[in-house]
Amino acid sequence: MADAQTESKIPWWRPRASSLSSKLLWLTILFVMIAEVLIFVPSVANTRLRLLENRLNTAAAAAVVVDGVNVMELPQSIQNDTLMATGTKAIVLRKDGTSRMIASADMPPLVTHQYDLSSVTPLRAIIDAFDTIVFGGDRVIRVYGPVGGDPDMQIDLVIEDRQLRHAMLIYGRNVFLLSVLISVITAGLLFLSINRLLLRPVQRVTDNMQAFSKDPENPKNIIVPGPMVDELTLAEGHLAAMQTRLQQTLKEQRHLADLGLAVSKINHDMRNILTSAQLMSDRLAMIDDPLVKRFAPKLLRTIDRAVGYSSEVLAYGKAREAAPRRRFINLAALSAEVREVVIEESRADVTIVLDMEEHIEIEADSEQMFRVIYNLVRNAVQALAADTGDDGAIVRRVTLSARRLGTVVEIRVADTGPGLPAKARENLFQPFRGSARSGGTGLGLAIARELVIAHGGSIALDESASQGAVFRIELPDQPVPLDKFRARA
Repeated sequence: MADAQTESKIPWWRPRASSLSSKLLWLTILFVMIAEVLIFVPSVANTRLRLLENRLNTAAAAAVVVDGVNVMELPQSIQNDTLMATGTKAIVLRKDGTSRMIASADMPPLVTHQYDLSSVTPLRAIIDAFDTIVFGGDRVIRVYGPVGGDPDMQIDLVIEDRQLRHAMLIYGRNVFLLSVLISVITAGLLFLSINRLLLRPVQRVTDNMQAFSKDPENPKNIIVPGPMVDELTLAEGHLAAMQTRLQQTLKEQRHLADLGLAVSKINHDMRNILTSAQLMSDRLAMIDDPLVKRFAPKLLRTIDRAVGYSSEVLAYGKAREAAPRRRFINLAALSAEVREVVIEESRADVTIVLDMEEHIEIEADSEQMFRVIYNLVRNAVQALAADTGDDGAIVRRVTLSARRLGTVVEIRVADTGPGLPAKARENLFQPFRGSARSGGTGLGLAIARELVIAHGGSIALDESASQGAVFRIELPDQPVPLDKFRARA
């Protein structure tokens, strides 16, 4: 963490050796130097040809002047002056099929290389140029070519390549120094431009992420996208949206943690109260009264279920539910019990209709399926009760239907209410966000979804419903293990 803080404090104009900006700077210099090398190779070859052509032209001018004098052979002193002026060892003029020695040293040196400037390919010129730079300096070469583009007149020179190599080395040094200067200037300008357009915004995002990681709940640490419209600004916008959602999630998690702490405190006393109520209900069941005997079993089951809920109430806060204890249960009887409990609790003017066969069975955990159906039916009844319309002809009805489709049982809970609002649809099955009524927590749908998924089923809002809200549950039978299937066969 300390290294990250130290790195973030380094000024942008003084990049570290391992930073992105320093790598960009050195790569820019390297690429410019490579480009200069690619330019230097043909240019040095062209420089060599140009130097040789200048030497040929100078010697050709002197040879034409001498050729105009009707003297068969020039005095040696004049020849020496001509050779010195042209920087050659021998000059031969070939014209109309004849050759004339214009000037020559007393002892002409031995020629080691010959070059015809009338037909030089680019590759040959490059090879000859680097051959002169690397191996030249003490060689005597013969260079010949046409004079003024006239193929019938050719000048032939014998020269030392020492001066030629020296001139080429000076040219290479100048090109190298110029390349270094161009590389530094180009790299500096490119670094400043990219640093302003790319590296500084990236550093800003990095600093913001570090600050947000230290204190993610502080709204001031959410990045504010810059005014420019580019890819980095879009990335900053996505980062700001992600940070906003993360802060909301953290607040919800803190809310859940506080809720779990409060529930754990209440749970201890609630279990004691329910235990006392259970003991009194057991004694109440012993009273020989028809009315008491009729309601006592329901009261006992309700208290037993409340004790079970109290024992498992922290399971949701721990993001887990007990594994379902699947057995074959009568869905019609379970649904009838749910209807009685909801009617007794709500006291609302709502009709609950059961639309299923009396002997339909499902393989599921009876207590968990009771909670699933109870939550859905209770939500529907509460939504209808909250619809305070003055029209007495309004039908307030909840229909609980079920049917078997092969190995899948489909359960539907439909109501004739106004349906779910848009916000509830967007946050469906989300705790504290998916409630359809004011003051609701949305835990009922979240718990129902978790329990259905634990059974290997699915629950969804039927979007094709034209009126009210319809929840559809698809619950498959428990598959038979392969070894048991073979044993049955």
